[in-house]
Amino acid sequence: MYPTTLTQLARSNPFQAPLFSIKPDQQQESLQRKRKLAAAAYDDVSCEYGSNKYYALCGFGGVLSCGLTHTAVVPLDLIKCRIQVDPVKYKSIFNGFSVTLREDGFRGLGKGWAPTFIGYSMQGLCKFGFYEVFKVLYNDMLGEENAYLWRTSVYLAASASAEFFADIALAPMEACKVRIQTQPGYANTLRECAPKMHAEEGLKAFYKGVYPLWLRQIPYTMMKFACFERTVEMLYKYIVPKPRSECSKPEQLVVTFVAGYIGVWKGLFARIIMIGTLTALQWFIYDSVKVYFRLPRPPPPEMPESLKRKMGLLDY
Repeated sequence: MYPTTLTQLARSNPFQAPLFSIKPDQQQESLQRKRKLAAAAYDDVSCEYGSNKYYALCGFGGVLSCGLTHTAVVPLDLIKCRIQVDPVKYKSIFNGFSVTLREDGFRGLGKGWAPTFIGYSMQGLCKFGFYEVFKVLYNDMLGEENAYLWRTSVYLAASASAEFFADIALAPMEACKVRIQTQPGYANTLRECAPKMHAEEGLKAFYKGVYPLWLRQIPYTMMKFACFERTVEMLYKYIVPKPRSECSKPEQLVVTFVAGYIGVWKGLFARIIMIGTLTALQWFIYDSVKVYFRLPRPPPPEMPESLKRKMGLLDY
């Protein structure tokens, strides 16, 4: 079969569906082959791709990635929440900072840092750790060839599945953070806030916001991960002048940061700067943890040779 113009257009679309399906009996060795390729990306790796140690260290990378970055922007998040709750008193970002400094001093800008750090560390653990788990799981369910054809759908499904659990982990601390930041006099610390909320409303007080979290975070995370994965693939294919296996680790981390930034280049300029930089830093920290602990880092996906033959791109 020779590729037609329609075939080429379908392949170039990042959200394409397969032009045909591969039967399960053709995919028996896909898992072993994929893991060998992942491990071979670097000879000096500390664990096997897809092992429990691999998933645990990916989760730890998520803890640092989300916990540190979200805690760093607590003052900005504090003002944002107060503007949403009381726009008459807090008229703008700069006015909000001025009012908060005048009333609470510099320490007031750090209100909510503890639930932010704990909550987003737990979210990062589930978001990045479970993403790796679900990505391997869904790829194994599809098999090597279908996994390549449906790779964008795999990224979307894996990230949505991971974020579902990540938001359950985040919800209790997010509820405490909002109370501390937006209800003056309610509580100043997590140790004061959590027992008080439990005494007044029980456990439901900590999970009332989980549905809005799902509605907000799951679509964002799906775009974040899918755009990042496809952007990395495109950068190595069209921009970086050599294969990733020939790039040094610092060069690869630069590609990671750039891909994380490009992947969220949508929306208003100020939000682009804040969210784009935050997201890029999260990917940079996460990938740095993988490099530090010598985790296997598979190269960008390439079309399997068997699939190339079926599409007429290789001679038999």
